Amino acid sequence: MLAADGEYAESIQASDETVDTISVTASRIARGTKEVPAAISVIDAKRIDAEQMQNIKDAIRGTPGVLIESKSGGYDSRLIIRGAGQKANYGVREIMVIRDGVPMTDPDSFSRFDFIDTQDIERIEITKGPGSLYGSGSSGGTIQIISKSVFDVDGNRVKLGIGNEGQENLHFRYSQDINDSNSVLLTGSHRASDNSWRDWNRFDTQQLSLKHGLMLDSGATLETELSYSQADLQLPAKLTDSEFQTYRNSGEQHNTSSQWQNSGRYSTIWFFNSRYEQEFGNLTFKPRFYFNRWDHFHPVTGAINDNPGTNVFGTDLEFAYNHNLMGESTLVGGVTARLDKTENSKKYQYADVDTVWVDPDGPFGPSGFVNQIVRTNSDRKGALLSTEDASNSLFGLFLQETVRPTDRLTIDAGFRYDRMNFDIDQTEYGEYSWSTGSYDMFGAPVFTNTDTSFDLFSPKLGATYALNNIYSVYGMVAQSGQVPSESEIQSNPNLDAATARNIEVGLKARAKEWNLDLSFYRTTVTDEIVSVLQGGTTEFQNAGETLKNGFELSGNLALGKHLWLGVSYAYSDYQFEDFKEVVGYGSSKTVVDRSGNQTPFVPRHQYSLSLDYNHPSGFMARIQADTWGEYYMDNANTEKYDGYSFLTSLMLGYETGPHKVSLNVDNLFDKRYATEVTKDTQGDKSYSAGSPRTAMLNYTYSF
Repeated sequence: MLAADGEYAESIQASDETVDTISVTASRIARGTKEVPAAISVIDAKRIDAEQMQNIKDAIRGTPGVLIESKSGGYDSRLIIRGAGQKANYGVREIMVIRDGVPMTDPDSFSRFDFIDTQDIERIEITKGPGSLYGSGSSGGTIQIISKSVFDVDGNRVKLGIGNEGQENLHFRYSQDINDSNSVLLTGSHRASDNSWRDWNRFDTQQLSLKHGLMLDSGATLETELSYSQADLQLPAKLTDSEFQTYRNSGEQHNTSSQWQNSGRYSTIWFFNSRYEQEFGNLTFKPRFYFNRWDHFHPVTGAINDNPGTNVFGTDLEFAYNHNLMGESTLVGGVTARLDKTENSKKYQYADVDTVWVDPDGPFGPSGFVNQIVRTNSDRKGALLSTEDASNSLFGLFLQETVRPTDRLTIDAGFRYDRMNFDIDQTEYGEYSWSTGSYDMFGAPVFTNTDTSFDLFSPKLGATYALNNIYSVYGMVAQSGQVPSESEIQSNPNLDAATARNIEVGLKARAKEWNLDLSFYRTTVTDEIVSVLQGGTTEFQNAGETLKNGFELSGNLALGKHLWLGVSYAYSDYQFEDFKEVVGYGSSKTVVDRSGNQTPFVPRHQYSLSLDYNHPSGFMARIQADTWGEYYMDNANTEKYDGYSFLTSLMLGYETGPHKVSLNVDNLFDKRYATEVTKDTQGDKSYSAGSPRTAMLNYTYSF
């Protein structure tokens, strides 16, 4: 099968004793993962086909050092790699998400999965930590999602799925060679779930994609895609301590006390990209151009966001030059440019609310009585709070030399330079006041302009040495910058960009009947952007320094001809070395020293066990059990959540000829757990409940 860069992307058998997997993400050239001086996890087509793939987490869960959860089972995911992404309230931050070489991540590091068709994925490559040539302004790592190639005309299929909780899954793929030079591919997907075990938790997505592939007489290839997505997602309310205990007893979440009962995100996206590849002797040129337009209606805590449209323009002009420098060498370089432009985005009050008159300051306070919001009853828009025009741009330059002085030694030396600019004009007519719990309308409009730029320099030096045909060792030092997001800059214009410096060593082994990856890393983050939860709102501050020490292990072992055992483990010791947390509002603000505390949410211990069975008769099965250890709920380290143990998923399937039937069961033993627990500076805890047991029956017809 063809990868995004035109190279064949599959397992390769280096000898009778060894098998490796090709990766294109870390260095932008196709190489076996054993040769890459970085921690890389590749989720292949067999693993993806074993999952129901309602959400990207179905394939990624269990990867060491990667924490991923979903509130609805739809396209939403909270994704953290080696602690990066932790501060995101919604979507994915600090991690570069790429699809077929085209960035899905905004210049401010915000990523969404709403316009990625999870049924059209060939494989997923995860590069952890700083050092990826793709990773502009994202310190946590890179995820590349590689879709099924337009040139693969043998993968046509129709897939139908139905399950409890109103789960629906419909997907079709039809491809055809028009002639020796032209191929077309049409895909469509529908995914939905009612999630009736709790209130306000339905999702519904539709996606349609048309791809065209052209092979020219010169050997060049041109791949073009146009896709449309409609993604509707309700975001359920969080739970208090007592409400979470009720959920644990009943498995249901209804009539919660949260103010914000009607949050959600409802989007439409048009996406176009074109990728060209041409060889000129030893030089390969790979330009990419893309455009997408998305809009959303996004009720959140305190306000309703209504964006009529953001236009995204981008290009990535890449080349690879094969030459001889101390042996066989490859120089990869290029430039990246991107502009995200939004006009007339608005924020509104919630119109349908229950209120109560209270005196937030007590009988002697200065504010007097206010009409405090206690509950939203719909997501209908009320009075206008603000309007905004925003421009977010990125220009980047990357260069990396790969040399092979001997047959055993491979050295990578390179860098990225990125310049990012935010230009935001905002007119505010009012705001939601977190201190009073009510809307505060201004006497006159307030105009603000935020115009700031960040320069990020991300060098990398890595080396891999093959001890023999099976074992190799690697070492790597790398640096990546992390910019604040647009919303973070608006809430705190004094935020600095963070810098992550990583030192890593590891061992990789590739044998025919087993494989192993070990990595030890030490990442020092200066000016890390940290979230501070205060009374229902999130504020952002820079920590002076955070130290992240970790160890990751993953491996697979054949237990006979048809059975494979998979094991993964991650140890994460993340600590604030220097962090002065600002707590409170207005004149009551105080500075509290959190230095020496562990960072919240990330467990010290994370591990996973799996068994895969594939019999020549067509029977197949897969079982996986994931464990997250305990973690602190807050920056103050006042309390821990126990995490969860052996959260188990199961797949049973049978394939004969063009027919395949499979049953996927998530949370097999119906555990009652939380996907996330937080505690604010006032001591109030919030829980996001994990989904109870769900099952989906799938039928696939291939032709």
